[in-house]
Amino acid sequence: MNRLEVLDKGYVILHDVMGSDLTVVNSARVSYDKKSESLTEGDRRLIAFLAREGHTSPFRHSTLQFEVYSPLMVARQHFKYIVGSSIAEATGDNMDAWNESSRRYVTEEPTFYLPQPDEWRSAPESSKQGSGDIVPYVIGKAAWLRLMDQIDSDYANYKWALEHGICAEQARLFLPAYGMYVRYYWTASLQSVAHFVNQRLADDAQVEIQAYARAVLELAREHFPASIDALVTEAGVRK
Repeated sequence: MNRLEVLDKGYVILHDVMGSDLTVVNSARVSYDKKSESLTEGDRRLIAFLAREGHTSPFRHSTLQFEVYSPLMVARQHFKYIVGSSIAEATGDNMDAWNESSRRYVTEEPTFYLPQPDEWRSAPESSKQGSGDIVPYVIGKAAWLRLMDQIDSDYANYKWALEHGICAEQARLFLPAYGMYVRYYWTASLQSVAHFVNQRLADDAQVEIQAYARAVLELAREHFPASIDALVTEAGVRK
């Protein structure tokens, strides 16, 4: 299994993996000029120790490459995990990579995230971010119809612009951005993957990106079960 469907039209695919739990162990044991040939119970305890004590460098010797198809509002939150304030991150030397399809170059049929009438959430009562319970169906149905009408109208304007010779990079201005699906490749170290999962499985994370974090977690755990169990927390509890 290397593909999981997410939301109404999205997905996460794990295309490539470098390393395993044994890679983590041997990256740590090289300090003592030692090497394991197969993963033992002692090696599992070492992985748990490394994660617990914050010795994270051995987890950066393994990488995973994902293809993600998500609404733009999810992709822009996800993008935060390769951008930061350090010199290494600013220069692109943090060993994470991101490449995204561009409507400057492609004019494939736009696809949009359209929550169903029973999927619209209320604003939370005790927080400025996140969401609360599902709104009454009549409100959800009205929101669904309004969004569908807006998508139809904006898409018609987009097609009109292309048909009248306007370049793709400007015609895309007509498309409603936040709900439009984008396709991108994300390559990251095992540590970076765990960091993303930990933060985006938190209760206050946006529901849509939680769905993508669960898919990433499930795909990564298949290849790094001991490391993922040691690194990943959900609401402060080890998984």
